[in-house]
Amino acid sequence: MALSFNLDFDPRHGEPVEVLPGVVRVTANNPGPFTFRGTNTYLVGKETLAVIDPGPEDNDHLDALKAAIAGRPVSHIFVSHTHRDHSPLAKRLAEATGANVLAEGTHRAARPFSGKSLLDSGADLDFVPDVRLKDGQVIEGDGWALRTVLTPGHAANHAAFALEGANALFSADHVMGWSTTIVAPPDGSMADYMASLDRLIARQDGLLLPAHGGLITEPREYMLGLREHRLARERAILDRLRQGDRTIGQLVVAIYRDTNPKLYPAASLSVLAHLEDLVERRLVETDRPASIGGIFRTI
Repeated sequence: MALSFNLDFDPRHGEPVEVLPGVVRVTANNPGPFTFRGTNTYLVGKETLAVIDPGPEDNDHLDALKAAIAGRPVSHIFVSHTHRDHSPLAKRLAEATGANVLAEGTHRAARPFSGKSLLDSGADLDFVPDVRLKDGQVIEGDGWALRTVLTPGHAANHAAFALEGANALFSADHVMGWSTTIVAPPDGSMADYMASLDRLIARQDGLLLPAHGGLITEPREYMLGLREHRLARERAILDRLRQGDRTIGQLVVAIYRDTNPKLYPAASLSVLAHLEDLVERRLVETDRPASIGGIFRTI
């Protein structure tokens, strides 16, 4: 499937934008190479609200959310995962509204990892939810119900939320229309990401509401394109290894030759995530547990 990104998105920073009946989007003014034009926070409901992904620690965004809430009760704050562009504002918003904070859990690495994350967003290590969500758990509110769909991959504790009765899914960072998702150790796991992607494809939701960028209106076709993109990247890595490349640095220069070198550190972690998966599947071997400094060869 051909993969085409949609960069046509007006964030209208700080303004409430109705995207579905009873669903309003407020985009934080935190644009960047990993956040596109900002983090989308969603308000669900009309009388008593749920908030999904309150966003970064930012006074202006908190004020914008309070203005959009407009004095209505907030019963629940859902957090998709614990990167700093998603979860930090949960604490202050909960203090202001009295809402419970719900998430899969605290931040953790997807697997043992030697090194530090190079992602700009970083990890929110202070986040602790009031309620830990389980896969398939349905939380009901005033005129709405959200089903937890655990989607590890971008982060070990990543969750999407299905809006029951609307054929719509808040896909957070697992699927975004403007870009592929970063899957990078220690937070991410390529094997987990691909399994979660297959799970969302099988759901056949009619609409995805991501945490960055605009709505995805043909999600199945788009996700099939994402899947093929990852498989093509895997094939490229295997091909370069067969040609004699042995290090992640060599692989990145060859495979990402048209990419801004400033993004090579993130690209290196993405390649490492693929290599971890290939080592586990016994298609590639390495001289040590898969790491940035490892030597790799095909089996």
